Amino acid sequence: MDFLEKYELSACLQCGKCTGGCPVALRAPLNIRSLMREVLLGGEPESVLEHPELWDCTTCATCTLRCPRGLNPSEFIVGLRAELIEGGRVPKTIIDALEGTYKHGNPWGRARQKRIEWKEGLEVKIIPDEGEAEWLYFIGCAPSYDPRLQGVPRTLCRMLDAAGVSFGILGTKESCCGNEIRRMGEEGLFEELMEENTSHFRSSGATNIVTTSPHCFNVFGNEYDLNGFQVYHYTQLLSGLIKEGKVDLPHTVQKKVVYHDPCFLGKQNGVFDPPREVLRAIPGIELIEFERSRERSLCCEGGGGRMWVEGTGEGERNSEIRVRDAHAMGADVIATACPFCLLTLEDGAKTTGLEEQVFIKDILELVAEAMGFDHE
Repeated sequence: MDFLEKYELSACLQCGKCTGGCPVALRAPLNIRSLMREVLLGGEPESVLEHPELWDCTTCATCTLRCPRGLNPSEFIVGLRAELIEGGRVPKTIIDALEGTYKHGNPWGRARQKRIEWKEGLEVKIIPDEGEAEWLYFIGCAPSYDPRLQGVPRTLCRMLDAAGVSFGILGTKESCCGNEIRRMGEEGLFEELMEENTSHFRSSGATNIVTTSPHCFNVFGNEYDLNGFQVYHYTQLLSGLIKEGKVDLPHTVQKKVVYHDPCFLGKQNGVFDPPREVLRAIPGIELIEFERSRERSLCCEGGGGRMWVEGTGEGERNSEIRVRDAHAMGADVIATACPFCLLTLEDGAKTTGLEEQVFIKDILELVAEAMGFDHE
């Protein structure tokens, strides 16, 4: 099957809505309409593969959502990247991420045995080795290894324990979910990760999976074959537990908070309300909204493999725009529910010099304050 047929390029109206809505095109030469037209006229993607801006795409799927013909331009970009992978024309940082995942189960190439260092001092059950559980908590690579993020799974584990939820983790058996691996174009490695993780899921004895990252949530729910499992992002689970009265939030968190919708949670999966419900349940928080929110949320530029490759664009990054907007609104905190968003937005706060005016927090960090975990 050629590119024209696979991505239905002949149906493209060349209306430009894909590029006009692209959050990366604000400052980079990525022109999805032009790339599609180039392949449409040439019949093959060869000339298009010379464009370095193919690695600028975050696969946020704004282009796909806005296409009036129902095409999938973001998948077209992934397909072009797959051609680059096959031909060995890949940035070294991408090669390193793929090799690290193949050898060690994570894009940073960190040792597998260090994947559970985040839980030091916590009694967290590894299933099925240490017993059974109803819920399987999938930590994800970034929260497992990044010191800035490790407090997030620690808080969720303590919260689930306090709420009486029966849960466990895979421990060192957990490998990268593969969401970014596939979007970098490495379909073969993605298939391996999917088979490996699915095997562990089925042998775990759990029936529900909860994830830290929207990227894991997306790929498990939409691209794995997980019949028999229910997949949740942690904000969905936490919102339900709060409504059921199983989570006590006795401490006031006196902050003006603006919520940043992660692309893989909001745009791509329609999860908009649970994160906001959690924030509204925290005493003292005044929740405000970005002008660009929900379906129109401005991509932070962390997805689609962009954590491992520098883009070609110049000028102000989206994360910097986001921080400046929050500061102008008088927000104390930008809250998000995605490890990649947290890291990129924190970078934006630092590069704008606003890191002491606008703090970037995961929703669970605010929950930890409300539960009194930071008072202990």
